[in-house]
Amino acid sequence: MSHPSVEKIKRESRRLRGTISEGLLDASTGSLGFEDQRTIKFHGSYQQDDRDLRDERRRQKLEPAHQFMIRIRAPGGVFTPQQWLALDRIATTWGNHSLRVTTRQTFQFHGVIKRELKATMQAINAAALDTVSACGDVNRNVLGASNPLQSDLHAQVHEWAQQLSLRFRPATRAYYEIWLDEEKVAESGVEHEPLYGETYLPRKFKIAVAVPPHNDVDVFANDLGLVAIVDDAGNLSGFNVAIGGGMGASHGIAAHYPRVGNVIGFVTPEQVFAIAEAAISVQRDLGDREERKHARFKYTIDDHGTDAIVALMQERAGVVLQPARPFRFEHNGDRFGWVEGGNGLWHLTLSLPSGRIADTPGRPLLTGMREIARVHQGEFRLTANQNVIIAGVPAAQRALIDALVVEHALDLENNAPTATARTAVACVALPTCALAMAEAERYLPGFLAALEPLLARHGLREAPILLRVSGCPNGCSRPYLAEIALVGRAPGRYNLFLGGDHRGQRLNTLYRDNVTEAQILQALEPLLARYASDREAGERFGDFLHRSGLVELPPYPTHRQIAVELHA
Repeated sequence: MSHPSVEKIKRESRRLRGTISEGLLDASTGSLGFEDQRTIKFHGSYQQDDRDLRDERRRQKLEPAHQFMIRIRAPGGVFTPQQWLALDRIATTWGNHSLRVTTRQTFQFHGVIKRELKATMQAINAAALDTVSACGDVNRNVLGASNPLQSDLHAQVHEWAQQLSLRFRPATRAYYEIWLDEEKVAESGVEHEPLYGETYLPRKFKIAVAVPPHNDVDVFANDLGLVAIVDDAGNLSGFNVAIGGGMGASHGIAAHYPRVGNVIGFVTPEQVFAIAEAAISVQRDLGDREERKHARFKYTIDDHGTDAIVALMQERAGVVLQPARPFRFEHNGDRFGWVEGGNGLWHLTLSLPSGRIADTPGRPLLTGMREIARVHQGEFRLTANQNVIIAGVPAAQRALIDALVVEHALDLENNAPTATARTAVACVALPTCALAMAEAERYLPGFLAALEPLLARHGLREAPILLRVSGCPNGCSRPYLAEIALVGRAPGRYNLFLGGDHRGQRLNTLYRDNVTEAQILQALEPLLARYASDREAGERFGDFLHRSGLVELPPYPTHRQIAVELHA
C-alpha cells in the first residue's frame, strides 16, 4: 500500500489538525494513522515503538509496543524549579521515569502511550510550557548561549531566543484545539499562515544564538546562526549571521553531507527578525520538496550558490548586510563545577550521562535533581551538550546543594574516569528511535570503558578529547563536529570519523568505514600514542591530527571547511 507524500499530508491536514483528535479516541490500537503520525510531529511528538520488543510481539501476533516521545519547546533552555518538579511528575506519571536532555537544550519524554498523550500535553501546559513546533517542518527550538557568567548578556541572548521562537511559531490553533480543548471557530483549519503557507517548510529549520568566546550551542551546525558581537563596554552591538549548517548525511551517498555554516555578514539588533524571516522564506520557496533527504537549507544554498541566496535574503529583508565583525571562539563545551557569577550568586554545571536523568543502581539522578529542585531558589539551564546548570545559587546554599549532589552521585565529573567521558555526547538511538541503525546512548558507557585503558596507557585520561556517538548518519548528537565520532552503520558496527575541532568550526573526516569496536580501538591506539608523544603545548587532538597530516578535510563537494573565525 502506497502512502501519500509528506507534502500532500501537510497540504490536506487542515492546518495540522488531520484526524488526530479522532485517532486519540480509537482504543482498538495504540497507534495513530499514517498521516497523523506525520502531522503530530508539528505538535512536538513522534510516534515510536520499543524495538527491543518488536520480534517477540510479532511472534505473538501483537502490534508493536507503540509509544510516543514528547519534546518541550524551551528556547534558551531555562526552567524554574517549579517547572522542573512538574516535568518530573509528568515523567513518573506517564513517561518511562526519566527526563532526557536533548542536544537542542530542552527536555523530551519517552514511553507515553496514546491514551495518556492528551493528559500529558495538558500537564505540560499547566507547567506554563508547550510543545508547539518542537518537531516538524518548521523552525525548531531556538538555542541560546547558556553561559551564566555573562548574566546581563545572557539575559539579552535568552530573550532573543524566546522572541525568535515566538515569532516563527505556526499561526494555526490546532495545538490548542486538540490538546487543550480550545473551542473550535468557523475558520478552524483555514487559518492564514503568513510565513509558512499551506505546506510549511520543506524540512526542519534550526536557529542558534552564540556568545563568543563560548560556542556551547555549536552555532555553525544550524540553518541560521547568530553570533553575538559585544562592544568594548560589554553591550550587544548586533550579530554576525551564519547560514547553511546542518548535520544530516547518508551512508554512501555523496550528495547528502554535513555542512558547517558560513558567516555572511553583520546585522544590528533591529535587523535580526527581518534577516531571519528572509532566510526562512527563501528556504520555504527554494527548498527541495521532492527529496526530503535533500531538503535542508544547506542544500538550497549549495544548489543556488551562496551569493544568490544572500542577495535574495537581503532583498526580502530590506537589509544590506554589513561586513562581519571580528570574533573568536575558544571551545564548544561546558564548564563543569562551581563558578562565581557575581551578586553573591554561584552556578554549578553538572555533567549528565547522555543527558539521561533517571534513577539507576548507585546513581539516583532523577531523585537527586528532584530534591535539588525542592530547595533551589534560582533556575535550571540546560545546555546543548546535554548537561544542566543549577544557576543562581546563593553562597549560603552551596553546601546544601553540594550535599545533595554527593548523596545522589549527581556529579559525573567526579564519577567519570576520563575527561573524554565527562564531555561525551550520544543520541537516544535504540530502542525507541525508528532511524537508529546501531546503539548510541546505551553503547556509550561500554565504549568509554573500553577506551579508558588506551587513554590511561598514554597519559590522556585528563586530555579533553571530544567524543560523540550517533546511532545513524542523521547526526542528532552533532557527530561530524567531534574530534572522535562513531556513526552507526549496523548493530555493533560504526563509521569512525576523526579530526573535528573543539570550537565547533571544522567538520571531521571518515577514517574507517563499517568497523567493530575492536577495529575502532585498534585504529585509535597508534593515533593516541602519537598525540601523547608529539603534541604541542595545549594542542587538541583534532588539531594535532590535521597538523600531523593524519587526517585531511572531508571530501564534500562544497564548503569542506568554512573560514568562520574572524580574529580581532
